[in-house]
Amino acid sequence: MSSEKMTLVSATAAGCQRGPVPFKDVAVVAGDAHRPSAEGDEDFDEAIAALPSKPPTPLMRRMRLYHGGWFPEKWLPYIMAFQRRFEARREEGDVIVASLPKCGTTWLKALAFATAARGTYPPPPPPPAVDVGGDDGGDRRRLHPLLRLNPHDCVPFLESIYSSKEDEAKLAATPSPRLLSTHLPYSVLPASITGNPNCKIIYVCRQPKDMLISFWHFVNRDKSRDVPLSYVWESVRECTYFGSPVWDHIIGYWNASKARPCNVLVLRYEDMKRDPARNVERIAEFIGQPFSEAEREAGVVSRIVELCSFETMKALGTRMAGSSQRVVSSEFPNDSFFRKGAIGDWVNHVTPDMAESLDKLLSERFDGSDFTFA
Repeated sequence: MSSEKMTLVSATAAGCQRGPVPFKDVAVVAGDAHRPSAEGDEDFDEAIAALPSKPPTPLMRRMRLYHGGWFPEKWLPYIMAFQRRFEARREEGDVIVASLPKCGTTWLKALAFATAARGTYPPPPPPPAVDVGGDDGGDRRRLHPLLRLNPHDCVPFLESIYSSKEDEAKLAATPSPRLLSTHLPYSVLPASITGNPNCKIIYVCRQPKDMLISFWHFVNRDKSRDVPLSYVWESVRECTYFGSPVWDHIIGYWNASKARPCNVLVLRYEDMKRDPARNVERIAEFIGQPFSEAEREAGVVSRIVELCSFETMKALGTRMAGSSQRVVSSEFPNDSFFRKGAIGDWVNHVTPDMAESLDKLLSERFDGSDFTFA
């Protein structure tokens, strides 16, 4: 099928729905009415200083106990600002991608964006070109956004947005539907999200042993740090991995998905790896944009899977090496978000005793929840 016909089929099948736009592409006009309120200058230092704290470790800087979870101290002003100031849109609704760190967040962002925006940005025919523009004078904006931008440029972390007045203004100026993300527990999300019948949350979780190995490699990409695996491994037991305990984070979204299945969808990373096409279909159905028969026949689903494949994203991340992503107040190289993406890589790094101890702990904590890992 020609690319012109493919574009027509995709746009028609998607109902010509205006999909989300890459957050990085949103422009804020000087003097625009869309700007942060005076609350943007509020000071949370006194409230944060009063919270219980843990001293810094090789893994984490100082952490504070907030809403029942241990959070990096330097993130708390932006988390508090997000809680206080964010308003999910009532009529159009927002779609929020949620996860613990290193659970397939970057991949889910790409899949969700490509699926929701396919009416505006049809996925290219395979194999996708990974040329992100060089010295040939080509217009990079003609490329699909995911071929010129990191998925985090398309779907921003809400915690990061509230660390920047400019980004907060961009959030207000972003047209609907907005596609956003967070690492926060369900219990910490503002009521404008959890109580909004038009707001959708897509949550992805991962077998914790692989999650921890991925995080260990990620933090040690910073050559100024040498974090022992033991610190990362014990962060689950000590409830300092990120925010609420790992089991509370997962069970919080799991219970919400059972109570509000139209508003919260829980995906397992391992299921997504085994059958990405089926999970792309689930995402499309959940956000109210199911694939039509015409789209399936045109191969739209498989093109989205190929566009967002680990191989494609890793190649793009390598091409973007030297540039970085800001996650809250920290900068990370673009290529640091793509390592292996494998299932079961933990067996190459931990002893059987370490694995057994963590499995026993998690079995106890998840007991009675009816949640199981894939």
